[in-house]
Amino acid sequence: MANGLKTALLLGLLTGLFLFLGDYFGGQGGLTIALIASGLMNFISYFFSDKIALAIYRAQPVTREQLPRAYNVVERLTGRIGLPMPKIYVIPTESPNAFATGRNPAHASVAVTHGILNLLDDEELEGVLAHELGHVRNRDILISSIAATIAGAITWVARMAYYAEIFGFGGGGSNGGRRRGGALSGLLMLFLAPVAAMLIQLAVSRSREYEADHTGAEFTGNPFALARALKKLDAYSRQIPMAGTPSTAHLFIVQPLLGMNFSSLFSTHPPIPKRIERLTGRPMDMI
Repeated sequence: MANGLKTALLLGLLTGLFLFLGDYFGGQGGLTIALIASGLMNFISYFFSDKIALAIYRAQPVTREQLPRAYNVVERLTGRIGLPMPKIYVIPTESPNAFATGRNPAHASVAVTHGILNLLDDEELEGVLAHELGHVRNRDILISSIAATIAGAITWVARMAYYAEIFGFGGGGSNGGRRRGGALSGLLMLFLAPVAAMLIQLAVSRSREYEADHTGAEFTGNPFALARALKKLDAYSRQIPMAGTPSTAHLFIVQPLLGMNFSSLFSTHPPIPKRIERLTGRPMDMI
């Protein structure tokens, strides 16, 4: 229920933002366009946010024959805990990572990178996949996917506002629009980037990673395998950074290195050493 309320709140905030900017830049006509646009965005966010996230990272669907190692682990775990079998995707990057997405357990997908398949042994991979199924079981995946889409939409709104100012849709001539456009766009990005981060942090609590770690360890009965996987992922993801976007970084089991000055605003993952200590009761250097 909590995630359902958060979903409704996020979609409501997105609608309000679109309507405000539509009225400001276009009056009654702009308000009508914004209403249509927000309705379309809400529909897309709810039904297609998972596909958007997968497309961003060029994830490709795979069958049991193409990836029996991961497919068999997920099939065994879902059969044990009573979840529908999710679709399995592979992301073509050597940076080791994974995420789950979808609007509910019946429409879930689990994506893994080439790098994680090459890095982890079978027990460690099982721990990671159990963690992702923990997100599915705990119903984190809808709110996480919608938060990613909405954060991207907020950035898009800021860019549209910038062009509206340049071409004078906010009032005044084009020269005045250009002068205001630079100032307004700078203010919008300065304001809206932290707002996007705040919305993600409100929607996607850091505690969900602890909960998915705990749930995944329960599924496998082997918390040390997941702890070892997290330790490896923490080290190797730094050596081979992933080109993640701030709006989708929260989806992954370990946060991609964003390479942005304000990336800490989007930090939705607790520190790996704390996650390992919670899992095992031991500090990371003893794993």
